[in-house]
Amino acid sequence: MRKTMHSSPSMLVLIALCAILIESSGGLAQAKLSPTFYDQSCPFVSHIIREVIADALQTDKRIGASLIRLHFHDCFVQGCDASVLLDNSDTILSEKEALPNNNSLRGFDVVDKMKAWLEFACPGVVSCADILTIAAQESVALSGGPIWRNQLGRRDSRTANRSLANTNLPGPFLPLQGLKSAFTAIGLNNHTDLVALSGAHTFGRAQCGGFIHRLYNFNNTGRPDPTLNPTYLRILRKICPQGGNTTVLANFDPTTPDTFDNDYYSNLLVGKGLLQTDQELFSTPGADTAKIVKKFSANQTAFFESFVVSMLRMGNLKVLTGTAGEIRLNCRKVNGDSSGGADTLLVSSM
Repeated sequence: MRKTMHSSPSMLVLIALCAILIESSGGLAQAKLSPTFYDQSCPFVSHIIREVIADALQTDKRIGASLIRLHFHDCFVQGCDASVLLDNSDTILSEKEALPNNNSLRGFDVVDKMKAWLEFACPGVVSCADILTIAAQESVALSGGPIWRNQLGRRDSRTANRSLANTNLPGPFLPLQGLKSAFTAIGLNNHTDLVALSGAHTFGRAQCGGFIHRLYNFNNTGRPDPTLNPTYLRILRKICPQGGNTTVLANFDPTTPDTFDNDYYSNLLVGKGLLQTDQELFSTPGADTAKIVKKFSANQTAFFESFVVSMLRMGNLKVLTGTAGEIRLNCRKVNGDSSGGADTLLVSSM
């Protein structure tokens, strides 16, 4: 951990200031969620995470969407406790290999880099659960979306739950009622939270395997999903030919694929939702979510405001605080687990 560093001047300044303030602060802040939790113990935590994401975005335009998805998939399984980051070990059956996650979740290496920098700057202070929470917020802000202050002070679980990941995470093939049930089951509402958080699909990509059933044989009819815009259907069939590679990627938003805006909802109005679960929000007959889609399509500010409220609500699900759980030194393994490699991660240059 104490190897020679090579990085940008701004990162080194942040680390130096952070180290000075930690030394004078005398330890951790109060043991409950608060926007000021790290003000004394690691005041530049968000700046460090933001710089790592900004650097990653230079070569990977998808990374912001991938990081927010990690936060979602974490919070939907036993709460926002960074269980999704744990690798297999002698004592852990990783959630990474659950059906909704396997060969799909990504960004773990970027989280590792964030954790390594924070362990260098603020050893043993910032939880992996809070890293995921902050990374989701910074990813949105860096892509043109709203800015908000997170509630912080989460601690990390010492367990994972693959079976719960298989049960709780909503798949891309669900009808609206199944999607609503998945949100209700974890403590989110099945109208505004559902529609607002689905708006994260305004940026990022999805594999053909997640929606190819809509293109050729929807619900075993031998025909495409009738809610698909015909022009959009032709475009998607070129990207995902029948019998082709199901890992090929398509943009969630065909208009502004790397920008966090309200185009996602405007696309739903004209049948250009990529996943079944996207289009179901608007096209299901009698759906109460359709009027929310229309509202967000017409008013980006209303979407941003609701998105922030729903993100904060999701981020508070079943969090560990105080002396519960731990602050992992390595996000991939519980502390003291010798089967998972080094306790801490080396910091690489930016």
